[in-house]
Amino acid sequence: MGVQYLSSRSMSGVLFTTLVLFGVLVAVCIPSCKAQANFTTSDYENIQVALNLEYLEAEYFLWAAYGYGLDKLAPYLPEGGPEPIGVQKANLDNLTYDVVAQLGLQEIGHLTILQKKLGKYYFPRVQLDLSDANWAKIIDNAFGEKLNPPFNPYKNSLNYLISAYTIPYVGLTGYVGTIPLLQGEGAKALVAGLLGIEGGQDAVIRTLLYTVKDELVPPYKYTVAEFTDKISSLRNNLSHAFVDEGLEVPKSEGSDGLVTGNILSANNYSISYARTGQQVLETVYGTGNASIPGGFYPKGGNGTIALGYLKS
Repeated sequence: MGVQYLSSRSMSGVLFTTLVLFGVLVAVCIPSCKAQANFTTSDYENIQVALNLEYLEAEYFLWAAYGYGLDKLAPYLPEGGPEPIGVQKANLDNLTYDVVAQLGLQEIGHLTILQKKLGKYYFPRVQLDLSDANWAKIIDNAFGEKLNPPFNPYKNSLNYLISAYTIPYVGLTGYVGTIPLLQGEGAKALVAGLLGIEGGQDAVIRTLLYTVKDELVPPYKYTVAEFTDKISSLRNNLSHAFVDEGLEVPKSEGSDGLVTGNILSANNYSISYARTGQQVLETVYGTGNASIPGGFYPKGGNGTIALGYLKS
């Protein structure tokens, strides 16, 4: 039996039907594919964890420099969220003031782009506790003893920089841990950009502290380097992993095993450590448990992942 060829009329009908179906497919698929290429639902949810920290950084830096925060400088960003507890203007020298003011203004930029990109997944400012009493408790936990007098980050530039040491690095490691989980190209680009600045902020703070690492922190018997080591050890314990290092390390753990100075925290290959979303929450809550709020977040964080742990 020979091959049966279609008539020209039948061919025209098949071609017309194919073109119609192709048009429908393009109309339906391209918008959804484009959206998927930018952000997926899980992308939004993973980035929400970082949004909690961006609020913390913004308020702490802005208040320390200016004596006021988002409610005055960018009132569209908190979206009615509660004012931070106990935050205040710090007694900063000119250089530290200049640096901290810039860090705070950078955080306004971060929150602005997050508000734009996250859309309905952006949430109002969460309750933050930045009081001197809370800071004293955190530092006491790091040393395993009550310092006398209680540590006050707002007292002077050195104290403030030591306290600031505790914050951007957690965000840095959180972003490093988030990037492999992201699917959309837009989400990857956003977090990569945020990570670049977060890493820079941490580097600036560490560098300023490194220049005085061997000096005692008045009136205590501990040096700046010892403060950073205690804080990093606390964060490791809270994260249940070794992802944090102070300004000095054993020579075997220094860059290429040749130095004890540790101006940047990194693994044996000088690659940044990573924290999961759960580890970030465990650390900033100060409880070592993402289901138990505390620390800087007395009521816990917000977003799908944070709320999921709080409900568990």
